[in-house]
Amino acid sequence: MTYQRFSVSRSQKAPLLAFILSALDAAGCRVIHCSDPSEAPFRISFEAPDGERLGIIAYAFLANSRRTRNRPADEHRFQVKYGPKTGELHELWQDPFGLYTTLFLGINPERGFFVAADPVLHSPTRFFISVEFKEQQVQAILDRGWLSWERQKRSKDGLEEPAEVMVGGLPDQFLRYVRFERAAKGLDTGHRGLLADKVAELERFSIPMQETDAGASVGSAGLHQLATEFQLTEAEILDLIESAPRLKMAVRGWVAETHLLRQLAGLPVITECTAIEEDGRPDLRVSLRGGRPLLIECKNILRRPYADGSYRLDFQRTRAAKGNPCSRYYTTAEFDVVAACLHPQTERWDFRYALTRDLDPHEHCPGRLSNRARIDSRWGQDVVSVLERALI
Repeated sequence: MTYQRFSVSRSQKAPLLAFILSALDAAGCRVIHCSDPSEAPFRISFEAPDGERLGIIAYAFLANSRRTRNRPADEHRFQVKYGPKTGELHELWQDPFGLYTTLFLGINPERGFFVAADPVLHSPTRFFISVEFKEQQVQAILDRGWLSWERQKRSKDGLEEPAEVMVGGLPDQFLRYVRFERAAKGLDTGHRGLLADKVAELERFSIPMQETDAGASVGSAGLHQLATEFQLTEAEILDLIESAPRLKMAVRGWVAETHLLRQLAGLPVITECTAIEEDGRPDLRVSLRGGRPLLIECKNILRRPYADGSYRLDFQRTRAAKGNPCSRYYTTAEFDVVAACLHPQTERWDFRYALTRDLDPHEHCPGRLSNRARIDSRWGQDVVSVLERALI
C-alpha cells in the first residue's frame, strides 16, 4: 500500500472510525483488518453479508455546524485537514488494482450521518479546505436515510468550479455508499447523479457461471479478446454486465461517444465520421457531403434540470492550467459543435446539438464560453441542419 499516511489525533479521529465500524457491523459485515485511529486515512478490509470482500481507504473528517463568522447560519461543513498547513497539493489515493475503494467524507457522530464528496474530482486537494452543505440537506438525510444533490462552488478567483454530486446517508446506508463510490469512480457528474439516484440497484448479484469448453468456444476464431482473457463466452460476459448493476452503470459512463459516432456514421450525408483519440482534443471529426471537416465535442448533461425543467450542461474542464483559471472554460475555436447527451436524465441515448458560436460567452473570461449552458431553442435535434449552419 503506497498511499501517504498522516499522524492524527487518536482522540479526535476515534469517533469517526467507530462510526464506520459500527455501520459495517450493523450491516452484517465482518471486519478483517482496521488501521489504528492515530493514522489517516483509515484502511479497513471487511467481508460483506453476501461473502464479498471489500476494502476502503477513508479520508474521513468531522462534520459539524459550528457557527463561523461571515458564514450562513444554516451551514454545515467538514474541514479537510491532515498534517501542517503548507498549501501543498495532495493526491487522494486510488488503488490501481481496484481492491480498495477510496472514500472522501465528513461524519457527524453526534447526529449520526455522513456526507461524501467525489474523491476523483477533489484530487489533488489541499488539506486545509472546507466542504460545505446545508441544514436542509441534513434534515433530508435524517428523514430519508439517503440523499444526493449537486454542489457548485466558486474558486478563490471567483470563477465557478465544476458541479459535483454529493451524497449523504445514515449509518444503515454506509455499505451501499461504499458500493456506490466503487461504481461511480471516474464517472462524469451527470452519470454520478444518475447512479446516486439508483443506489438501491447496487446490491451485488451473483449468477452461476457455466463451465466453458476451452477447446470449442474460448479462443476460437472470431471470439472477442475479452472472452479469451476472461475464459467466458461473449454471452456470459454480457449476462454478467446485465446482472451486476454497478458494473452496468460504470459501462454507461463511457458509451455516449460510441452512440454519437454510430448515429452520425449512419447518416448518408455524413461522408466522414472519425473518433479523435487524443487527450484535450474534441471527440469527433465529421464531414458533411464532403465539405470541410467539423469538430464535435460530446458532453453529458447534469442529472438535475433547471427549475423550468430544461436540461442543464456544466460546460467546462475539470482542471485549469496553473496560473490561468480561465483556461478551465472552452473557446469557440476549439470545436464547431457541442453534442449534449441526455442520458443522465432521460436514460436514452439522445442528443441535442448547438454551434459553439451560438453559446453564451463567459461573463468573467473574455474569449471563453460560459460553463452554464441551458438546452434551449439554440439546440437542435436534427444534427444535419446544425452541421449545415456550421459550414456557412
